[in-house]
Amino acid sequence: MSTPRNGSIPWQHLQYNCMYMPYTTNPHLPRLRRDAVRLVKYRGWSIRKVARHIGVHASTVLRWCVKDVTGGWHLIPTQSSRPWSHPATLSQDIVERILEMRSERNQCAEILHHRLHEEGIFVSLSSVKRVLKRNGISKFSRWKKWHTYPVRPLPEKPGILVEIDTIHDGPHDDRLYVYTLIDVCSRVAHAVPEQHISTHLSLRFVRQAKMLLPFSVQTIQSDHGPEFSKWFTKQIVHDGMTHRHSRVRTPNDNAHLERFNRTIQEECLDRIPRSLKSWKKEIPDYLRYYNEERPHMGIKFKTPTEVLRSY
Repeated sequence: MSTPRNGSIPWQHLQYNCMYMPYTTNPHLPRLRRDAVRLVKYRGWSIRKVARHIGVHASTVLRWCVKDVTGGWHLIPTQSSRPWSHPATLSQDIVERILEMRSERNQCAEILHHRLHEEGIFVSLSSVKRVLKRNGISKFSRWKKWHTYPVRPLPEKPGILVEIDTIHDGPHDDRLYVYTLIDVCSRVAHAVPEQHISTHLSLRFVRQAKMLLPFSVQTIQSDHGPEFSKWFTKQIVHDGMTHRHSRVRTPNDNAHLERFNRTIQEECLDRIPRSLKSWKKEIPDYLRYYNEERPHMGIKFKTPTEVLRSY
C-alpha cells in the first residue's frame, strides 16, 4: 500500500500501530490525529464515522478537533498527563527534617514516622519511606538480602527435609520460647523450651536434635526469623547440612511444622502451668507420646515411629 503525497499514513496501517503500541510513545499518533481532523473538517465525515474507522471513541476524535488550531495542517503532538501542581507534596523543611533525623541514628522509616508525630509533624508512613527511597537511603535488613531460595527437596526419605521454628508464648516482658523441629517424611518431632532465643541457641538445638534423631539430616528449613540468620546458615553448612529459608508470603512452605506448633500448643502447653521449669518437665513426655503413640492423619493414622520402621 503506497503512502499518499500529503504525507498521511494509510488508515489500516495507522489503526494497527495505534492499537498495539503504548499511547505515550506511539510515533504515529500525532499524524493520526491530524488526518482524523482533516476527515472531519475537509471531507465532511461525521465524528462517529471517523471514530469507528480508526477504532477510538467519538469523544476522543472530538477532543482532537478542539485541540487543532491549524485546520489539520500540522501534527497534533501527545501532551504530557503530568499534573500542573502537587498540593500534597511535602515541604522542603519536612524533607530536610526527615533526612536529618535519619542521619542522626540511622533509624528505620517506622521510627522516624513516630518521632515526627511526637514533634507535631503529621505525615504518612508512605511519605517518609518515599523520601528515604528518593534519596537512596532506604533501610533494608542486611541479612534478608543474602537469602536465596534453592529448590525445595522432595521428602522421599527421613532426613531429606527437616523444618525448624520457634513458638513465642506470652507478653514481651514475660515471654517463653519453644524451639520446634519436625521431619517432613516421618513426622518425627522434637522440641526444647528456652527462656530466650538466639542464633547460638538455634544451632545448639539443631545439633542436639541430630544426636537424637535415628537418621541423618540433609536439609534444614526455617523462616526468616533473626534466630536463623546468616551466621546460623554458615554453621549449618559447616556441619554438612543445607539451610533453606521458606519463601516469603508462602505459608505452605512450613505447613507441617506450623501444624505441629498448633498441636503441641493445644495438647500440651495450654494444659500445664506456664513456666520454664514445668515445660522442661512435661514437653519430653509429650514428645514421647507424639512420636510413639499418637496417630497422624497425614501419614495414614500411623505413628512417626511406625513410619521410621518402614525405611
